[in-house]
Amino acid sequence: GTVSEQRRESAMMMPESIAPVNALNLNSKEPPLLMGAGHSSLTPGLLALAENSSDSEDKRLGKKKQKRRRPKEHGEDGEDRPREHPFIVTEPGEAARGKKNGLDYLFDLYEQCGKFLEQVQQLAREKGEKCPTKVTNQVFRHAKHTGAGYINKPKMRHYVHCYALHCLDIDQSNALRKLYKERGENVGAWRGACYYPLVAMARDNNWDIEGLFNRNEKLRIWYVPTKLRQLCHVEKVKYGE
Repeated sequence: GTVSEQRRESAMMMPESIAPVNALNLNSKEPPLLMGAGHSSLTPGLLALAENSSDSEDKRLGKKKQKRRRPKEHGEDGEDRPREHPFIVTEPGEAARGKKNGLDYLFDLYEQCGKFLEQVQQLAREKGEKCPTKVTNQVFRHAKHTGAGYINKPKMRHYVHCYALHCLDIDQSNALRKLYKERGENVGAWRGACYYPLVAMARDNNWDIEGLFNRNEKLRIWYVPTKLRQLCHVEKVKYGE
């Protein structure tokens, strides 16, 4: 092709900072998906969003430390709910030790939400009411009323993009888990890294992240996270598409 075409193809390539996991050197000591942070190829908007996400995560973790002695925390409905064990990065099939929860357990919660949605839909049909097609507050309330108080909206919304990566590309998801476990990274860092393979998938799908969710049997019941939409928008604007 011509020089201009080659330049355009080069510009359309994803920066190293959001390269798919399987393109990374798993033996590298540099944090994955943040490679190139000191280079001009890194999208400023993406870096800012990632940093803001990390700051929010640190603040959230800081608040948890301050409230460590409190046995209960408040839910959205104002009622107290038992404090849950924190998540840690675990490899597929690995059980978390001590008073921790692993990522297999986290992903299983999303599977349970799907079953609770089916129950809500069945109840709605029996009453002649409109059936919800996505996991809404109604589903979370139903889960709580059936004794599954460990399933709550803040937690499930917080990690839904991680579950999305697990559903759309389990190999990348597993590789990322293994990499962050080996490095001793916390769950907040792993959570932040899960965004970037999804941005790459969206770009390959004409930036239709909604379509990626809706075409997947397990993901179609979940709303696309706002942060993921923002990251996709930043990259789309960057390339003038």
